[in-house]
Amino acid sequence: MATKSVLIIYTGGTIGMVNDPETGALCPFNFEQIAKAVPEIKEFEFDIDSYTLPEIIDSSDIQPKVWAELCNIILEKYDKYCGFVILHGTDTMAYSASALSFMLGNLTKPIVFTGSQLPIGTIRTDGRENLIAALEIAAATEEGKSVVPEVCILFGAKLYRGNRTTKADAESFDAFQSFNYPPLAEIGIHIDYNYSAIDYSPKTAPIEAFTGMNTNVAVLKLFPGIRIEVIDAIINTPGLRGLILETYGAGNAPTTKQFLNKIKEAGEKGIIVYNVTQCQGGAVEMGRYETSREMINYGVVSGYDTTIEAAVCKLMHLLEKYSDPNEIKKYLNSPLRGEITQKRIGF
Repeated sequence: MATKSVLIIYTGGTIGMVNDPETGALCPFNFEQIAKAVPEIKEFEFDIDSYTLPEIIDSSDIQPKVWAELCNIILEKYDKYCGFVILHGTDTMAYSASALSFMLGNLTKPIVFTGSQLPIGTIRTDGRENLIAALEIAAATEEGKSVVPEVCILFGAKLYRGNRTTKADAESFDAFQSFNYPPLAEIGIHIDYNYSAIDYSPKTAPIEAFTGMNTNVAVLKLFPGIRIEVIDAIINTPGLRGLILETYGAGNAPTTKQFLNKIKEAGEKGIIVYNVTQCQGGAVEMGRYETSREMINYGVVSGYDTTIEAAVCKLMHLLEKYSDPNEIKKYLNSPLRGEITQKRIGF
C-alpha cells in the first residue's frame, strides 16, 4: 500500500515567519526544514512535502491571481497527494477559502487553510497546534475516502467550512468564527468530526477548476446619514456589474424615494444588487419588513445567511462564468458549495 502524502503550500503570513536571531525581525520560514521546527510531525505515518509560492505575500495584498495560482498547483498535484494544507495570513484567509471553494469543482480531498496569530518560532505560538491538526485532518481517510472533502479553515481547535467563516478577532487565538454553520470538527484529545455537517455529496466527475474572477464589484455598507452622492458615485463606477449591499438586520434598508431610486437605477444599468446583512449571525429575509419589500420589486437578490467574504467571491465567480443576469441571480439564490443554508431559501 502506497504511503499517504500531504502537501503544504506556503503563501505567506505570520505562521511562516521566524525571528532572525541577529536582527530580531520576522523573516520567511524555510519549509524544507519544517521537521526541525515542528518535530511532532515526525510522528505522522504519512509523508509531508512543501511548496512555497515564488512570491511570498502578506495576505492583505492577496489578489484573485493568487487564488488561480493555488488552484493550478492543486490541480497539477491532485493525484499525488491525499490532502493539502495552505498556510495563509489571517486577514484575508476567509476570502481565499471562499474563493477556492467556488473555483474548484468535484473536490474529493481536503484543502485546509490555517495560519497563526503568532509566528511559529515563538514560544507561545498557536501555529504549531494549528499546523499539526491541519495536517492530520488533511490526511484523514475512512474506508479509502477523505473524511473532510472540502475547502475548510482550521483555527483555534475548530475546523470550519471555508465559505462559512469570517475573521472575528484580531488578537484571540480563536480568531475565526462560523456564525451560521456548525464546525466540521472540534480538536481536543481527539478530533471529533461532525459528519452530518460535512459535504459528502457524490462526485463522479474529475476535479475541475474555473479560476476566472470578475472584479467589477463593489461593497456598499449602509449607515445612518449615508449621503446619496456616495451611493451615486458607486453605482456610476465604470464597468461595475455587481453591488453587494450590506444592509441592517434581516436585510433592511432606507425606504426613502431617493435611496430606492438609486437601487432602481443600479438595476436599470444592469448591475446585480446582492443584499447581505451586516450582522454576523442570522440571515436576510427580504419582504419580512416593509423596508426590504420594495427592493424585491427592483430585482435585488437576497444573500440569505452568507458571509460577506463568500458573497464577494461568489459574485465575482458567477459574473465571470455567466453573462445572463437571470442565470447569475439563479445561482446566487442556490447553494453552490454549501455557502448558504438550504432551509432559508425561499424566505
